[in-house]
Amino acid sequence: MSSPTSKGGSAGAGDGVAEGWLDGWVGRGRAPGGSGAVQVTVTGLADGDASWQVRVDDGVVVEVAPGAPAQADLTLTFPAAVADDVASGALTSSAAFMQGRMKTAGDLGLVLDVLAAVDSKR
Repeated sequence: MSSPTSKGGSAGAGDGVAEGWLDGWVGRGRAPGGSGAVQVTVTGLADGDASWQVRVDDGVVVEVAPGAPAQADLTLTFPAAVADDVASGALTSSAAFMQGRMKTAGDLGLVLDVLAAVDSKR
């Protein structure tokens, strides 16, 4: 999986965000589980904040696209350094959540389903 801050190849931490850094999440998770639109935002980037929309259906990530969804059921916000750690596999999203290194807003019932899905290997 590409680092979120490796836009254009070899940018340093916080210099930009690779569009496909969440592509590895597609297909992860298992039913039964929650469903909803999730906005993933990375803050503290040199070019400003960046967002992606993640669609979860019955506990499985089915779609990831750049940009924010029209209406998010849940928002996950990562500082750039934490997003780098998640993308590289040095940190799971669940660990970032438990350590208070990422913020959540919205349907908190969906948080555990989303974190379980994205931290699974399929």
